[in-house]
Amino acid sequence: MRDKLFDLLLLVSGVGVILIAGGILYALTSESLPAIKEFGLIDFMTSTEWSDRSQTFGALPFITGTLLTSLLALLFCIPFSLSVALFTGEYFRGKTVATIVSAIVDLLAGIPSIVYGLWGFYTVRPILIMLNVNAQGFGVLLASIVLAIMIIPYASSLSAEFIGMIPRDLKEGAYSLGATRLEVIRNISVPVAGSGIFAAYILAFGRALGETMAVTMLIGNTSGVPLSLRDTGDTMASVIANQFGEASGVKLSALFAIGFLLFLITALINLIAKGIVNRINRK
Repeated sequence: MRDKLFDLLLLVSGVGVILIAGGILYALTSESLPAIKEFGLIDFMTSTEWSDRSQTFGALPFITGTLLTSLLALLFCIPFSLSVALFTGEYFRGKTVATIVSAIVDLLAGIPSIVYGLWGFYTVRPILIMLNVNAQGFGVLLASIVLAIMIIPYASSLSAEFIGMIPRDLKEGAYSLGATRLEVIRNISVPVAGSGIFAAYILAFGRALGETMAVTMLIGNTSGVPLSLRDTGDTMASVIANQFGEASGVKLSALFAIGFLLFLITALINLIAKGIVNRINRK
């Protein structure tokens, strides 16, 4: 009887996840249809105009802002998070200093995003002003820096876990053959834990894609296409947060369509990442 109840619980949980995902997709699709019928999906994705006056709405500025800030954040994140992961999971694993650093990393991971936004606005921005940089004109750069700091704890914590799971026999065998610690990390630790580390960065990238409040406070909230780090802009999540409360009609549908596109982009990235991880594991 207990086994049957446990099997039933697992079945209900699995079906529940499918129903929730299907419900989200149905809600986004049904609410997006008026805007998609009005502008066409391709034109909506490639149009740069977002105007309440003409009731013309295009998602390209926000798609560009989302991908630009998220990719930059990931690039900024990789060297720092990998260094922290190697520090806690390899060099000082099991020691007091690694425990302290891991605790701080976990603490940073739990800080709400709006706190990061406040910190970026009142810390990073004044630093740029002190350096004679027009911080107001560096919305993309500011948002990317804060996003990178937000996702570093996730990427480093997960990467350290995968590095710590490497069998000691592999590393001890390399040391017995005369390998240095750097050679062990380069030739054993990183390759063996490579698929897990890659998955950690994909999860961190996914959080950056959907981040809302911190980006909203820093990116500048303009509807133009950001072409450089000096430009202000908007992301798909931040434009929804800013304009959803006052939107109606075709504009409201356009915001749902942006949410639908964000859902598709995130799902596509996860599918590609899963395929890459499976290929790495087969090798």
